[in-house]
Amino acid sequence: MARYTGPKTKIARKFGEAIFGEDKNFEKRNFPPGQHGNARRRGKKSEYATQLMEKQKAKYTYGILERQFSNLFKKAQSASGITGEILLQLCESRLDNVVYRMGVSNSRSGARQLVSHRHITVNGEIVNVPSYSLVDGDVVAVREKSKSLVAIESALQNNSNVFEWLTWNSDTKTGTFVKAPERLQIPENIKEQLIVELYSK
Repeated sequence: MARYTGPKTKIARKFGEAIFGEDKNFEKRNFPPGQHGNARRRGKKSEYATQLMEKQKAKYTYGILERQFSNLFKKAQSASGITGEILLQLCESRLDNVVYRMGVSNSRSGARQLVSHRHITVNGEIVNVPSYSLVDGDVVAVREKSKSLVAIESALQNNSNVFEWLTWNSDTKTGTFVKAPERLQIPENIKEQLIVELYSK
């Protein structure tokens, strides 16, 4: 399936924030890309442009394609609750995102690769679908044969993030998806209401 594989710093500069994680190149040039760089005059964005940009930012952040994202929105819209919050919860419940949040990989793209290459299990069974949606109580673990992978060891050593909605045991390399996070527990700077407004037109 097609994925964005171009320069991530350029995308981060477009949104004005390091949406793919720590980026030294972005820190040096944290202004929009283009021939005239920071000196270019930019008119006020229309309401539609602002909403579209927020949706694009969410898609790039979680590494989700348009059709998948649209399907997630429809699912969120049909559920009871606040549509925007449920949309982000569905994004956070994806297996590749949870592997990333648990610190098994330094990035979501790396986590997606680990899942695709059959290094991750859910409830004891190998799952190689990055978009697999976890439910409360699911146990996510590194496959026994993959526990000594340098990339995984390195990522776990450098990880200091703790999320209330996840548990992780470094000794067994096993974690639990306790429940979908509340909006305040999701650190991403996404204005989900703008996405709801865009799809509602």
